[in-house]
Amino acid sequence: MSTELSRQECAVTVLGGPTAVIDIGGLRIVSDPTFDEAGPQGYLTKTAGPAAGEDAVGPVDLVLVSHEAHPDNLDGRGRAFAKTAPLVLTGPLAAQRLGSPAVGLSPWTGHSLPRPDGGGDLTVLAVPAVHGPEDGERDADGNVNCEVIGFVLSGQGLPTVYVSGDNASIRTVAEISRRVPGIDAAVLHAGAARVPAKFDGRPVSLDSRRAAAAAAVLGAEIVVPAHYDGWAHFSEGLPEIELAFHEAGLSSLLRIAPHGTWVPLTH
Repeated sequence: MSTELSRQECAVTVLGGPTAVIDIGGLRIVSDPTFDEAGPQGYLTKTAGPAAGEDAVGPVDLVLVSHEAHPDNLDGRGRAFAKTAPLVLTGPLAAQRLGSPAVGLSPWTGHSLPRPDGGGDLTVLAVPAVHGPEDGERDADGNVNCEVIGFVLSGQGLPTVYVSGDNASIRTVAEISRRVPGIDAAVLHAGAARVPAKFDGRPVSLDSRRAAAAAAVLGAEIVVPAHYDGWAHFSEGLPEIELAFHEAGLSSLLRIAPHGTWVPLTH
């Protein structure tokens, strides 16, 4: 896509992989930017480039990075893009490695930004994520696989939006739902990412059934799937997601559109 992504009042578009552009409260936010073209990325393989590149995205107010340890969530061009943003919010360890303009947030801590629409502030709350099975071996910092966080965006008169990051844990989703009731919309990283050498090949992100379960637990009225295509280690795609939501009786929640197409975050 060569044309610029027009500004929206309150909407999200997924560009491929985990990368989403969220326009909310007059702010443009990009999550987990991955702008490289297809090709090998270390031990992972990118199979498709983004639906829109950096130029089409244009100036941003905030970049959210769930984690920077894996190239499928922050590749080379995505990392360079993040460094040009006025602010990057990520986990504390990732912020140390990224340097300015990254600010590290531990789970359950927040950061507020003034809204250009005059509605006060947008609050970004960091929430936990588990990047693998609950019983997976934890590193010296207590993380499964690596440090990962999700985000909840909220503000007066705005929908409350959960961006999951690479979380595979329904228990964690339940904790988020308890502590942050009233989530209206969720961008869920699905795709059942698997790496054979890790955790006996078990998923390190939500599989389709867990994505449907997460939607049910959250009570969100709008669910936008991401992180299900563009990389060879994603083991489930859109057909599996649609089937799981259908079998759970939750198809009405799903908002699926071609990459680069806007999806409203309100009814």
